[in-house]
Amino acid sequence: MRVEFGVLGPVVAWDDAGEAIELKGPRHRAVLARLIIARRRVVPVSRLVGELWEDPPPGAVGAVRTFVAALRRALEPARPPRAAPRLLVTEGPGYALRAAPDTVDAWRFEEALAATLPPDRALPRLAQALGWWRGPAYAEFAGQDWADAERARLAELRLHAVERMAETRLALGLAAEAVPDLDAHVAEHPWREDAWRLLALALYRTGRQSEALAVLRRARTLLAEQLGLDPGPALRRLESDILHHSPGLDDPAGQVWARVAAAYDRSVPVGARARLESTVTLLRDLAVTGGSGLEAARGHRAAAVAAAAELGDPELTARVIGAYDVPAVWTRSDDPRQATQVVAAAEQTLAALPPDTPAATRARLLATIALESRGTRSARGPQAAAQAEEIARRLADPALLAFALNGVYMQSFQRAGLAGRRDQLGAELVALSARHGLASSEVLGHLIRLQARSALADFAEADRHAAAADHLAERHERPLVGVFTEWYRALRLDATGAASIGEVTAAYRRAAARLDGAGMPGLEHGLLPLALLCARVRRGLPAEEGEEDDWGPYEPWVRPLTLLRRGRRAQAAAALAEAPDPPRDLLLEALWCLIAQAAVGVGDREAMRRARAALAPAAGELAGAGSGMLTVGPVARHLADLAAALPS
Repeated sequence: MRVEFGVLGPVVAWDDAGEAIELKGPRHRAVLARLIIARRRVVPVSRLVGELWEDPPPGAVGAVRTFVAALRRALEPARPPRAAPRLLVTEGPGYALRAAPDTVDAWRFEEALAATLPPDRALPRLAQALGWWRGPAYAEFAGQDWADAERARLAELRLHAVERMAETRLALGLAAEAVPDLDAHVAEHPWREDAWRLLALALYRTGRQSEALAVLRRARTLLAEQLGLDPGPALRRLESDILHHSPGLDDPAGQVWARVAAAYDRSVPVGARARLESTVTLLRDLAVTGGSGLEAARGHRAAAVAAAAELGDPELTARVIGAYDVPAVWTRSDDPRQATQVVAAAEQTLAALPPDTPAATRARLLATIALESRGTRSARGPQAAAQAEEIARRLADPALLAFALNGVYMQSFQRAGLAGRRDQLGAELVALSARHGLASSEVLGHLIRLQARSALADFAEADRHAAAADHLAERHERPLVGVFTEWYRALRLDATGAASIGEVTAAYRRAAARLDGAGMPGLEHGLLPLALLCARVRRGLPAEEGEEDDWGPYEPWVRPLTLLRRGRRAQAAAALAEAPDPPRDLLLEALWCLIAQAAVGVGDREAMRRARAALAPAAGELAGAGSGMLTVGPVARHLADLAAALPS
C-alpha cells in the first residue's frame, strides 16, 4: 500500500485510495510529525522522549515504542507478522520514516519551488503546489520547540511561492489576474516589501497608475507604523518610475519582438525559402532557452526538415538541416526516433547534393550525423565526425569547427578511459570560442572540461570550469547550464567524501529537481535513482527501500546488481547473462562497474572478464564522474575486486 503524508495543515496520512488513515492520539501524530521533519534520518528514542514530554514519566520509552507499533499497524496493515517494517523502521538508537520523496506534501512543495520552468509551465505548477496547503504547516504542533523552526521555514516558503506566482503572471502579461491575490497577500503580510512592489507594478500594467501610487503610499505608512522602517530602494525606485512613466515598467522586449514579428509576416511570403531557413535559425536560438523552448524547437525541427525536403532542393535541405547547430553535452538523445530521422535525411541530402556544393554545407551535414548518432554503435558516427573536422580545419571556419568538434566529442566514447582526449577537445573549444565570440560553444567547452577533469579526480580544475560556465550562462541567458553545474556540485560532494549519505542524497535530489521541465528527457529519465545507487554502492551500503526504482534506459545494467542486493542471486545471475555491453556514452565506465560488481557477486567469470577488459583502459579514472553527474568510485577499485575474484 502506498502511503502519502500531509503536513501542510494538520498532520494526516492517506492510503492509496485517498482515504485518511486512523493515526490514534496526539502523541502518535507527534511521533509521526517528528520523523517527517527528520527527513528519513534516524531520531533517537531519547530525543523523542525529551520532545514529547516536558517531564517524561517513568514509562516514557515504553510509551514511545507503543506509539511506533501502533503507527506501523496503521501505515502497513498488510505486513505479515514478524516481517520487518519497510516504512517506519528501527535503526540504531531510534526510528526513521523511509517515506519516498513524492509522498510528503511539504517535500513535493519544496521541489515545485526549486524547479526552473518557463512561465507558461511554472504558473500551473505553482498553483497546484499552493493548493496543497490546508492550513498552517504542522498545525496542531504550534508552540512545540521541535516543530516551530520547520513550521516557520515552510510558512516563509509559502509566502515566497505566492510572490513567485504573481511574478509569473506578470511575465505572462496577466497583470490583472495577479492583483486580487496580491491585494489579499499584502493585507495579511504587510512587512513583505516585494509583495507591495509586485502589487503596484501589476496595477500600473493594468492602466491603474493612481491606484499603484496609492498602494506605494499605503506601504510606506504601514512599514513606518508597524516596523518603524522606511521603504527599501526597490519600492522607492518603483514609485519614481511610475511617476515618470519609465519604459522599463512595461515589457519592452516583448513589444519589440511583436513589432519585428509583425513586420516579418508582412514582408516575407509564407511559402518563401527564406522563411524556412530563418525559422530554423529561430529554432536554434529557441533551443538554448531550455524548458518549453527546447521542447518546441525539437518538435518543430523535424517539421522544418520535412518541409525543406518536399521542395526538392537538396542545397536548401542541407542548409535547413545544418543550421541547427545547437551545442550538445549529453550523450543520450532526447528523442531517439527523431535523431534517426534526421540522420537519414542528412545522408539522403548528402547523396543528392551537386558536386559544386560548398564544402561547408557538406561539413554541417556530416557534423549533424555525428551528433545525432551519439550513443549508438554505428561506425558512421565517428567517420562523419572525422570528415566534418577535416573540412572545418581546412576552411578555417571557427563556427563550423566548433560544430564539428561537438560531433567529435559525441563520438569520443568508443572505449573507456578517454577523459584526457575529451579534456583536449574541451580546451580547444574554449580557446576557439573565446577568440571568436561563440558563447554557446564556449559554454560547451567548459562543460566538457568539467566532465573530463571530474573523471580525472581534478575537482579544483573542474570547479573553475563550472564557475566559468555559470558566468557565461548568466551573461548570455543560458538557463540549462545551471542544470549541469548543479549536478556537478552534487557529484563533487559525493566524490570527495566530505558529506554523509544523507547530505549527498539531498544534493542529488536538489539537482534532479532542476531537471523538472528542463526539456531533456534523455538526461532526466532514470538518472536520480542511478546516482543514488552508485553513491550507496561506492560506500558499501546495503539496499534501501525504493532501490528497485524506475531505472529508465539504465535498467539492463542496473537490474543484476539490485537483484543481488535484495538477496535474489539466481535472478541476478539470469539478468546478468542477458545484459548487453553498456552503450558507448558518458556512463560507460559506471555501468561496466555495476556489471562488474554483479558479476563478482554471482561468480560469473565470463562477465568478470568482459568487465575487466572494458575497464582496464580507465584504471586511472573515477567511474561515471566523466558524466559530471555521478560516480561509483575509482575504476581501479573495481578492477581490484575483479582481479581478486578471477583465478590468476
